[in-house]
Amino acid sequence: MRGASKSCNISATTYHRQEIIVTKTVSKKSTSKEKSTFGKDRRRKHHHWLVTVFYADGEKFGRVYTDKDKATRFAERQRRSPVVKSARVSQVS
Repeated sequence: MRGASKSCNISATTYHRQEIIVTKTVSKKSTSKEKSTFGKDRRRKHHHWLVTVFYADGEKFGRVYTDKDKATRFAERQRRSPVVKSARVSQVS
């Protein structure tokens, strides 16, 4: 295998540390909208978003994403199809 060797150039990377000062403020209770319990679990590294696609013939299809933007883009892409009745994005965990 001539010419198959590859070389990697590793450059030195400098890291900059940034400090942010956060002051504690008194929080106001909001009674109009209740928060989801999914946001309170600090053990989670990411959330799961379920995209459910409903077709005109009554079939249903679902796909789970860990990125909300990707889930939203998939739902928008599916909604453009003439055979799709509706597409919904919901948080499952």
